[in-house]
Order: sequence, then C-alpha cells, then structure tokens
Amino acid sequence: MAEYKAPLRDMRFVMYDVFNVTEQWSQWPAIREMVDQETADAILEEGAKLASRTIAPLNRSGDEEGCHWDNGQVTTAAGYKEAYKLFAEGGWTGLGGNPALGGMGMPKVLAAQFDEMICSASLAFTLYPSLGAGASLAIDAHGSDELKAAYLPQMYSGEWAGTMCLTEPHAGTDLGIIRTKAEDNGDGSYSISGTKIFITGGEHDLTDNIIHLVLAKLPDAPAGPKGISLFLVPKFLVNEDGSLGERNTLACGSIEHKMGINASATCVMNFDGAKGYLVGGLNKGLNAMFTMMNYERLFVGIQGLGSSERSYQNALEYAQDRVQGRSASGAVQKDKVADPLLVHGDIRRMLLNMKALNEGGRAFSTYVAKQLDTAKFSQDADEQAKASALVALLTPVVKAFLTDAGLESCVAGQQVFGGHGFIREWGQEQLVRDVRITQIYEGTNGIQALDLLGRKISMSGGTYFETFLSEVRHSVNADDEFADELLSSVDKLEELTRQLLAQSKNDPNVINSACVDYLNAFAYVAYGWIWSLMSKTATRKLSEGSEDQAWLEAKQITARYYFKRLLPRFDSAAASAISGTEELFALNPSQF
Repeated sequence: MAEYKAPLRDMRFVMYDVFNVTEQWSQWPAIREMVDQETADAILEEGAKLASRTIAPLNRSGDEEGCHWDNGQVTTAAGYKEAYKLFAEGGWTGLGGNPALGGMGMPKVLAAQFDEMICSASLAFTLYPSLGAGASLAIDAHGSDELKAAYLPQMYSGEWAGTMCLTEPHAGTDLGIIRTKAEDNGDGSYSISGTKIFITGGEHDLTDNIIHLVLAKLPDAPAGPKGISLFLVPKFLVNEDGSLGERNTLACGSIEHKMGINASATCVMNFDGAKGYLVGGLNKGLNAMFTMMNYERLFVGIQGLGSSERSYQNALEYAQDRVQGRSASGAVQKDKVADPLLVHGDIRRMLLNMKALNEGGRAFSTYVAKQLDTAKFSQDADEQAKASALVALLTPVVKAFLTDAGLESCVAGQQVFGGHGFIREWGQEQLVRDVRITQIYEGTNGIQALDLLGRKISMSGGTYFETFLSEVRHSVNADDEFADELLSSVDKLEELTRQLLAQSKNDPNVINSACVDYLNAFAYVAYGWIWSLMSKTATRKLSEGSEDQAWLEAKQITARYYFKRLLPRFDSAAASAISGTEELFALNPSQF
C-alpha cells in the first residue's frame, strides 16, 4: 500500500481560494481571535503528521489482529493505546469543542479536513475518538451546566471516551419502538435498563471512562418517537470532586465479528439499572440526538471520502509502477518490456473517476461544513437561517453520495490492482471491506435519500430546495466555462423535482421508490456546481500568475472530465426516478 500523504494543497485551495473561509472567520466574534490562516495551516500540518506517521501504520496490523473480548473486557489491537495517547495529548478530540470547557473551538470547516486525514489513515482507529467528539457535542448543546462541567473537560482532553447508544436488536431505523426503559430515582438520576447493539467503542482499554449517551423511555412516555429521552450513563460514576467512583451496572455482552473495521470494537451493551442523567428535556431525546446528527452524518460522508482518497493514492502509485502491455498509440517505454498501466485508457478512466469524485467530494463537504459554521457563528439572523436550510437539505446528500462514491472508488482502485487488489498484503481489499459500513450506519443511504426527497424537499414545501437552486444560479456568470451545461442541469433537476412531487400526490409509493435515484441525480448536479466553482477559481489563479500552473491546469482538465463523463449520469438517474412504480409493485410476495 502506498504511504499516505494528506492532500494539503487541495484542502487549502478549497478552504482559502474557493470558499474564502478566512474572511468569514475574521467577521465572527466567537472565533476571530482563535483562528486565522496561519493557525489553520499549523493544525493541518500537525494533523497530517499524526495521520501519516502514527495512525496509518496501524491500519493493516489492526485489521489483522482485531479486538479481543474476554468476560466483558475489550482489548484493542497492538499499538492502539499508544497512538490514542498521542492523539489525546495533541488535543485532537476537542478540536471543535467548547473552549470554555477545554475544547479548542475550531470551526467545522477546518475540523472536516482533519477528519478526512485520519479517516484515510485508519477508519477503524478514527471511530474511537470521533464518537467522543460527537457525544460531547450533544452534551454541550443540551446538557445541564452541571453535566457539562463534570464531563466535557475530560472528554475534550481524551481522558474519557463517548458513545451513542441508539440501536436495539429489534429497532434500527424505527427508534420509536425501542424498549430500553428509564425509571426516575427521585434524586435527579434515572435507572436505565435494556440492551443496545452495534455500539461503536462501547467498551475498550483506551480511556479511564466511557460516557454513553443512551436513548430510553420512561414508563409513562408517549408512544413512538415522541416518548424518547436521552440519558448520560457513565461506565464509572463520577464523584463530586471529579474522581472516578464505583463501576456502573452496565457491561459489554459481546463484540461483533464484522466484514470490516475489525479493529473497532462494535459492542452489544447491556444496561441493568445503570445510573444515568437526563440530557435535554423529558421525551426530547431525538431532538437532542439530532443536534449532533448533521455533524455526525457529515463525518460519515467524510469517512467515505477519506477511504476513497486512500484508494486513489494506492491505485495511482500502482498504475505508475506496474508495467503491463503497450500503449495503443505506440510504446512509451521502449527500453522496457512493457509500459506502465497509466498509459491505458480504461485505467485512466478509473483514476480520473476517483480523482473527480474525491476532489468534488472534498469541496462539497467543505461547503456544507462552512454552512454549519455560518449557522453557529454568524450574527446575521438571515444568514444563519439560510445556512441552516442548506445544512438540512444537503446533509443527507453528503452522507449518502460521498459514501456511495467511496465504495465505488475503493472497488475501482481494487480493479486497477487486478489480482493484487484481491490479496490482503496489498491493503486494497481492506479499504473495500472497511468503507462498506459507511453506507449503512448513521442511517442507511436509502434512509438518507428518503429524508432528502420525502422530508427536506416534499414536507418543507420546496423552500430548502429553492434556497439551494438560488445559491447555484446566482453564482454562475455568463462567461463561465460550464455555465450553459450547469444551468441546463439545474433546470432539469428542478423539473424532475416538480414531476416527482406531482406524481406523489396520486401515488404514495413514489417518494420511497424514486428517492435513491433522485438523490444521485441531485448529487451529480451539486458536484457540477462545485466543479464549476473550482474551475473558475483555478482560472483566476492562473491569470494572477500562480506558481502552481501545472496543478491548476490539472484542476481545469478534471473539471472538464467531470462535465463530459460523470455529469451525464444525471440523465440515467433521472430517467429511473421518474419511471413510476407500476412494475415495482406489480409482483405479489410469492412472485419474488
């Protein structure tokens, strides 16, 4: 496997040149004294070193060894404890955390770049600290001042880890039917009982304590999702002086044996009257949990991107070194027995697909992260409202499309390797196994598509969608290289949306049946817009005499490749989406 190199030049190009985030940072009182380009560059440089030197070398060995469960105790793979210690000492768990309680308070647009780097280095390792960061976000947003003071400093420092405990054996997407129960102890605490499954990092040996966020219902709670509450349940109870007390009545019943991310402990967690504390209001658990979902689903999309970037780097190095056959236009390396794989058109197709999807995905996820920052830090109410609308609309697209593209790119990288891509020692097959989970957890990609079309577009009356279309159209100038193609695709997406909503009024199955194809169609148009912005920026920088001429020209060429080779996928997705449901529901169950 190629040595991982963080794509810092592209990250800087997207943040500083395409989206000009430093200007925004300077205008927001909450962070303008904390971060500027110099600070951000230093964070990126140190993050790249951590990812490439400390975490990436553990990726294959961690996969080979996996985790070990023994009577409720989980031991992580060799090297994980030492790497996690370095991670925590660097303050990385608290990168985006509340600075008043020990976090670094960095904007999400910067944290997103770091997330990509560590996901490229090792997806399995990354899951341990990332769940702590996500749990901290929910506690900071909805926990009492007492809970925040008691738990967040140690979580930001990495001394304590965190989890999210949602899924149960009988309840995955349909959380309204969970059975985990909470009973009021009358002293400000609750007794939590039930079983949760698929809990990432539910038990491990990396930290002194693990803070579980558990969804549960009180006996008199309303039925369905409106009766769910959220509770903070520590592995070890915390004394008033902040020291650790007795062990709580919870345990890891087993760990799952999985297709991938083998070094990540995916646990069955049993809560037996465990003491917990309410986070947010009673029966408001989903509200509290969904505060962090936009961040978490963006992060899962970035997991797909990070895996895809690693695949591209591996495949590119292999295609440059491996000699097989001759170029169709004549021998390139006449002094050798064959030419590099890179001379062959189909190899270039796969590599350019990966490159276009990776760079488009990096810019798209950065744009969504920028909207999260705007909604959080801007003091302009209209600006905040617009950013929140865009986040709501685009989050399911980021989660689903970047992870679908991640699998596509990891499989394409495997194909470039040929037979060696199927052999463990080359590392490529691990990427295929590991990235597969990203399409499933944090809400399957089918659920993301249903959320996009069925909730964010249909139930909002199209207001979120119109906000996005307006953003795209107002950014296009008549003299932009891709103006005509982009605006045409936007018009077609708008018409597709109108037709599907019209169909759904007469056929209740339309939304659920068309949503995945619709999300793909939406994403290809959104990436077209993103590539138009990047091409325009590259053209401007070239006209200014940038020293990165070859790199910027490659950006322009990749943009043209996207519009010629990948944007046409919109037409196929749109045709499928609009085709109706007659044949889909024509078979009776026995005919399947």
